Amino acid sequence: MSMSRRRFLAGAGTIGALGVTGGLGLLMPGPKGQTGTLLTSQLPLPPKFASPLPVPPEARPSGGRYELTAHTVEREILPGRRTRILSYGGSFPAPTIRARRGQPLDLLLRNELDVETVIHLHGGRTPPESDGYPTDVVLPPSGQVPHHLMAGDITTGQRTYHYPLDQRAATLWYHDHTMDYTAPNVYFGMAGFFLIGDDEEDALPLPGGDRELPLMICDRAFDADGQFRYPAISPERRVPGVTEPYMGGVLGDVILVNGAPWPEHQVSATRYRLRLLNASNARRYELDLGMPMVQIGTDGGLLEQPMERRTVTLAPAERADVIVDFSAAPVGTRVTMHNRLGDGGTAEVMRFHVVRHEPDDTEIPQRLSTIEPLDPGKVSAVRDIRFRLTRPPGGGQHGGHHGASQDSGMRWTVNDQVFDPEVSLAEPGLGDTEIWRFSTDVHHPVHLHLVHMQVLSRNGGNPRKDDRGWKDTVDLIPGETCEVLTRFDGYRGRYVFHCHNLEHEDMAMMANFTVT
Repeated sequence: MSMSRRRFLAGAGTIGALGVTGGLGLLMPGPKGQTGTLLTSQLPLPPKFASPLPVPPEARPSGGRYELTAHTVEREILPGRRTRILSYGGSFPAPTIRARRGQPLDLLLRNELDVETVIHLHGGRTPPESDGYPTDVVLPPSGQVPHHLMAGDITTGQRTYHYPLDQRAATLWYHDHTMDYTAPNVYFGMAGFFLIGDDEEDALPLPGGDRELPLMICDRAFDADGQFRYPAISPERRVPGVTEPYMGGVLGDVILVNGAPWPEHQVSATRYRLRLLNASNARRYELDLGMPMVQIGTDGGLLEQPMERRTVTLAPAERADVIVDFSAAPVGTRVTMHNRLGDGGTAEVMRFHVVRHEPDDTEIPQRLSTIEPLDPGKVSAVRDIRFRLTRPPGGGQHGGHHGASQDSGMRWTVNDQVFDPEVSLAEPGLGDTEIWRFSTDVHHPVHLHLVHMQVLSRNGGNPRKDDRGWKDTVDLIPGETCEVLTRFDGYRGRYVFHCHNLEHEDMAMMANFTVT
């Protein structure tokens, strides 16, 4: 989606009011309207569609629980080269966890890295002690507690997360959520699918087995040795954040799907279910197959009715569940997934090759599920939440450096404040329904932990097609205001919400809410 310079600067007018010239450059639109700066690779890139699509391994329970070990491994990502990754379980993406609604599970995390980590189940209705609060880290066995994490619930060596799974079938994912270092940890590989099933979904005649493909889409850049390239201020982690040109977000020039560059996948002339996940740090995608996609689900599970789409737009952390009928293409056809928000190499994502005929008894029912509409007439509070680049007056207890511009002191903020673990921006009561009105300067995908949202309006008008169903991440374009309804049920306790442009999050664009 493009916009004029005039409209963009109107949405970002706070910088002019501050009289800060350094911040203005950070607010200018990047490639194809992206918020971020392109980081280019330093070696020749592989040809497109030469790598087969990997399917992430599935985790298997041991002794009634799942176990993952975080450690450094080497994997072949670019053909003929070995890349060091930070991994949960030894693969990139991390192993897929399949779970069932109403069947609680425990996840034991062992940390054998030389840095701290914490897992967040993104989209999970999870008790606060297992939600992956950013300072509740697991240290390496010989690790020292960093000063800025003193306030956290810290363990050494390992931690067990408990997931009740009292929620609908949905495509979730799990990823690192370490304070100040979520962006590099996810960039270097610490993310995987978490798929919840239930009886309602099982009763639908949807594609499954080999015709159900979880697709984790992300962008990366590589150095001359084939290692991930990332513009950290301090690769040794003495200071968090990225160098100033990348404060808007890091955009890579290589598109990976399930850890392979621009892969190709052989399919039959039948229906396939694609579970699409944008796991990029900052890049947005508008996916186009050149043939219809029928969306059946979003972040929070099934839609009420299927919705035909020509393109699907995903901001970081958003998911879309779509059905594609490859019988519309003759055997031998190659179907390319394009990215309308990309340039050059990032304008293509992957390719499907239709290679055979097979029987297909799947269908797309006209009724998928029932979604309870939240009532805007029964809200207990309306809150205004501003996401913008500004110079906070103090910096807060946890302000620190956070990659702030050394020239201007600018930081990404929520309601003009950087993240402080001791302060809650909202204290809704358990069971309360509220309207949260988000406003932005640039692109900010806003994610709430614990709860899901229903989009009420955008700029006072109707929601977009991408807004249907339950959402846990809402994409806001520059200068936009979006109202969402959410009900704070599940658990009492302290949670966070934040921008899911991970460079913004690490630079303190995060806040607490406490369910009382």
